[in-house]
Amino acid sequence: MQAIINFILDLFKGLESVKYGKEILVFIISIMPVLELRGGILASSLLGIKPITGYIISIIGNFIPVPFILLFINKILELMGKSKIKWINNIAKWLNNKVDKNKSQIVKYGYIGLLLFVGIPLPGTGAWTGCLIASVLGLDRKKSFIYISCGIILASVIMMILSYGILDNLI
Repeated sequence: MQAIINFILDLFKGLESVKYGKEILVFIISIMPVLELRGGILASSLLGIKPITGYIISIIGNFIPVPFILLFINKILELMGKSKIKWINNIAKWLNNKVDKNKSQIVKYGYIGLLLFVGIPLPGTGAWTGCLIASVLGLDRKKSFIYISCGIILASVIMMILSYGILDNLI
C-alpha cells in the first residue's frame, strides 16, 4: 500500500505547495476505495502532518461515502449488471464475487463480523467493502452504519499506531 500512496503523493506533488494542500491530499486518499482511511493516515504520516490532524481528516474522508454506498450500491450494481458495456458488467461481477468471497464471515458473526471486517486493516477490507457486503446481504442500514462506523474507528486506531509509530513511543 505504501507504494501506491507514494505514487499518488508524487502524482499530486504540486498540491503540497498550496495552503492546506497536504491535508486536501490526505482527504482525497481517505475517500477513495481501496486506500480509504488506511491510506489517508499513512499518507498523513509520510507528509509530516500532525497525527491528530491526519487522524481527523482521514476519518472524515472515510465516513463521507458510507451512507451513500449503503443507500445506493444495490441499485448501482443492478444497473451495472444490465449494462451493454462489457467492462462495466465485469466490474459488477468482480464486486459480486468480492461479496461472495467475504460474506461467510459476516453471516457467521453478524454485525460484529462486519465491525471486525471493516476494522482490521487487511488488504481487501474496509468501509467500502463492508458497505457493499452489508447492502448485498440486505442487512439493516442503520445498524450497518453504526457497526461500520465503529470499524472505521478501530481501523483508525490501529493505523495510527502503525503509521505514526505510536507503539514505538509507548515501549
